[in-house]
Amino acid sequence: MREKIKATEEMHLEKEWFKEASEQEVKNLNKFVEHLFRDYDHDYGTVVHAVAAAALGAAWAGAKELGITGFQASFVMWDFIQQWTHIGREVGARVLNFDDMLYPQYEYKYEKTIDQITWENLQKAAKKNLEETPDAHPDVIKHWQSIVDGNIPFGYKIKED
Repeated sequence: MREKIKATEEMHLEKEWFKEASEQEVKNLNKFVEHLFRDYDHDYGTVVHAVAAAALGAAWAGAKELGITGFQASFVMWDFIQQWTHIGREVGARVLNFDDMLYPQYEYKYEKTIDQITWENLQKAAKKNLEETPDAHPDVIKHWQSIVDGNIPFGYKIKED
């Protein structure tokens, strides 16, 4: 058995791993994942990059094998976010790309708006929370009740289509 490489954040191995991930195919995916997981002695930060690179490798290999479009790839990202982190499962979520602030045509992306479906989901979640968590802090109960009563929080407005 060969000695593991002591991986540290300062080495920025993720740059290499992410590049390798984009080159993966189904036939070599296991070898890539085993390399990431078994050839390094990871620190607290590098282990995260190794797991991300493995997931990216699988996504790239699957995309090549199955032939998905960029549009479909965005759904892969949302599935991963929802299943891995639970973000947006109940009400919804939004990714805000601050790079777009460099271009004036994207001003609309930074308006405090939500769509009608998200608003309805927020109201349903607030109602459910009121029913299932009656012992929440009084300020939280008040906030939930305000949402149920039709008050959109934090200065947001419903986006007109």
